[in-house]
Amino acid sequence: MSPVQTPLLDRVRVPADMRNFSPDQLRQLADELRAETIDAVSVTGGHLGASLGVVELTVAIHAIFDTPRDRLIWDVGHQAYPHKILTGRRDRIRTLRQPDGLSGFTRRSESEYDPFGTAHSSTSISAGLGMAVARDLKNARGEKDDRNVIAVIGDGAMSAGMAYEAMNNAGARHTRLVVVLNDNDMSIAPPVGAMSAYLSRLMSSRSFLSLRELGSKMAKRFPKGIERTLGRAEEYARGILTGGTLFEELGFYYVGPIDGHNLDHLLPVLRNVREADETGPILVHVITQKGKGYVHAEASADKHHAVSKFNVVTGEQAKAPPGPPSYTKVFADALIQEAEADPDIVTITAAMPSGTGLDRFAKRFPDRTFDVGIAEQHAVTFAAGLATEGLKPFCAIYSTFLQRGYDQLVHDVSIQNLPVRFAMDRAGPVGNDGATHSGSFDIAFLNCLPGIVIMAPSDEAELMHTVATAAAINDRPSAFRYPRGEGTGVVLPSRGEVMTLGKGRIVREGSSIAILSLGPRLADAIKAADELASRGLSCTVADARFVKPLDTAMVEQLARHHEVLITIEEGSIGGFGSAVLHHLAWKGLLDNGLKVRPMVLPDVYLDHDSQAKQLATAGLTARDIVATALTALGKSALKHAVTA
Repeated sequence: MSPVQTPLLDRVRVPADMRNFSPDQLRQLADELRAETIDAVSVTGGHLGASLGVVELTVAIHAIFDTPRDRLIWDVGHQAYPHKILTGRRDRIRTLRQPDGLSGFTRRSESEYDPFGTAHSSTSISAGLGMAVARDLKNARGEKDDRNVIAVIGDGAMSAGMAYEAMNNAGARHTRLVVVLNDNDMSIAPPVGAMSAYLSRLMSSRSFLSLRELGSKMAKRFPKGIERTLGRAEEYARGILTGGTLFEELGFYYVGPIDGHNLDHLLPVLRNVREADETGPILVHVITQKGKGYVHAEASADKHHAVSKFNVVTGEQAKAPPGPPSYTKVFADALIQEAEADPDIVTITAAMPSGTGLDRFAKRFPDRTFDVGIAEQHAVTFAAGLATEGLKPFCAIYSTFLQRGYDQLVHDVSIQNLPVRFAMDRAGPVGNDGATHSGSFDIAFLNCLPGIVIMAPSDEAELMHTVATAAAINDRPSAFRYPRGEGTGVVLPSRGEVMTLGKGRIVREGSSIAILSLGPRLADAIKAADELASRGLSCTVADARFVKPLDTAMVEQLARHHEVLITIEEGSIGGFGSAVLHHLAWKGLLDNGLKVRPMVLPDVYLDHDSQAKQLATAGLTARDIVATALTALGKSALKHAVTA
């Protein structure tokens, strides 16, 4: 019988506590860290698969490098749960993504071990290069700074062009930088085995690098043509052996691929890389398995990429009670209906087929669905190219991620007036993904573009009409936004109807207060109107439907016939309410005592919480509408309302 192992994770408060562990102890620590990660995420939910895939890599990096002095950037940050456990946050790991708890991503304000926030992907090499250049500049002015900078990029993040832009810059500068490519889908890697591990150790060793440097110096004494030929021969030989030609061409010294779950491979290679003082940027290619070590996650990596609370033994995730279909599902089904009747409709997603619902579309129309990877800039311009040839592209991108393709949206779509349709899921607060994923700014950054149509359905039936309307817009770009989560439960039409552009609707007639709602705040606007009516105050409730073109006739009607006009939206300052105020000011309708109160998201970043609590914190609930109306009417109206 083998002796009972003493738990090691309890001895590790910070990474320094593990740096005298033996390789066998580090393997035991990795096993305990994996079990702790599984148990923690079963309680909180979150991104499980990617975190399980980097357990050994996390242990190895923290064992070899001097973090936090050495800068370690995780990209995307959702693979950093084991990192959080090892860096002084184990006692709070079960608050992950909970109110007032740990972020689901790396965050500078949370720990000195998080030197850069990475909730959107593919930024680590750029940020790491900036840190490395800052180090070099300090050294040049006499400040001794020999720290390492390590960027761990993976879980699809290498599919974005920004990563290659950064690598091109780093290679040209010959800056000392370590990039660890966490390749967890085998899309890049050739076979991994003992020979590959041996070659990686050999080529990352000080003796090999010194020999390479000597060869480089000798080659410089030959005529330039011979020097160039020798250099290409060495790169070609290593490219044949390792498959790293692409990274070599970008100026990186390539090491790999190595087994990311084998500490006997990881530890010596990372140690060699740490001590390789004379090289420029180095890329270590590590192969990992998403969900490694948890049978349910290994068997279904897609379902265990991001999980709700789950049973550790069975892997079964907690299910919400049956309710209305999600906005995402309604969008996908409505688009499938439109595509059945129109063969020109095609769809584009940036590595989020299930998140946007386009996996459903792809099952029905696989040849008309294009997943371009985490590459929003390319997605937008690719859609523009499709539109030039008469196709009808729907570019389904989360509101927060569309920010990354804004220049392309302006230059390649808007200026050329191309009919690309942007379906912006996760508009407004998004719950436990927090500020980095909140769809706060799309109204503001789109409304300034000439000619674009912007729509915001108030419920899932309206979303179907919005999809039909977008499909019918063939002379300009259009966009529509809808929230995360379930719909309101309204009865859905058999098919969406094309709406008149720029035409809102009056939902309830009143005389004293007008509530002009954009998007899903309409349900709370109606509740507020009911409450105000119970206090003797008559309310009109209107559904704007469109941000642009604005229903100016309806806005003017509301302004002329009510004492108070409240606009409400799940967007930032500078959005729909600003557009309404702008129009009223130019029409002179603010000069006669009209009290306008735009209700928007506050001018702060809302932290992770439930969507309901985020909306309450933002002051966008029915209660807040009532309070806004009563305050606008003044004390006498307040007194009247209470006694009515």
